[in-house]
Amino acid sequence: MEEYEIKALALDVDGTITDNSRKICVSAIQAISKAEEKGIPAIIVTGNILCAAKMLTIMLGTTGGVVSENGGVIEYNGEKTLLGNIAECQRAFEYLKTKYPVQKVEFSDERISEVAIIRNIKEEIVKETLKDFNVKIYDTRFAIHLTDPSVDKGKSLKMLAAHNGVKTDDIMAIGDSENDIEFLEVAGLKVAVNNADDELKAIADYVTSESYGDGAAEAIYKFII
Repeated sequence: MEEYEIKALALDVDGTITDNSRKICVSAIQAISKAEEKGIPAIIVTGNILCAAKMLTIMLGTTGGVVSENGGVIEYNGEKTLLGNIAECQRAFEYLKTKYPVQKVEFSDERISEVAIIRNIKEEIVKETLKDFNVKIYDTRFAIHLTDPSVDKGKSLKMLAAHNGVKTDDIMAIGDSENDIEFLEVAGLKVAVNNADDELKAIADYVTSESYGDGAAEAIYKFII
């Protein structure tokens, strides 16, 4: 396999460093800690709200900053930048509510750039219903997100790479679902955990043999530790 010089690590959260019930895997915690000890900053790249992602960075001891709400909000060294416009997402959600009994996910009042709804409706139905709205729709397998189409995890990762003083070519990115495609595409080393969507595996340089957080740990040990 090609040799890589990894200078930063970008990690999705749900389904990538957690298990399928959103419990963080001990193996992933240990691997991330060892990467940080080697001077490799870990960047959290997630669909979660900023305060949840920030708490995760504190608990894990990561130093690379945060991409939250699927690229709509970034934070580095205490400075927050809002990139996504929630207004059209809210308008689309209100229209969707007139057609189906949809509900927002827990802590939705904390979201400032997108709308996330409970997965009691198929992604295809949401896309068809909202085809006339200027929103991007995807299913992370933990929620269905209505987002500003001008932002994504990849664009925001580029911004955080600059803050960290590294090139995106020197970043290893690990993910599991369709909303991770853009941020894997900008990374130098693209890793899909074994439970990942087929679309993500298709663009990955490496697919782990293990799933969820054990897969993320596998990749960190293989390419960094």
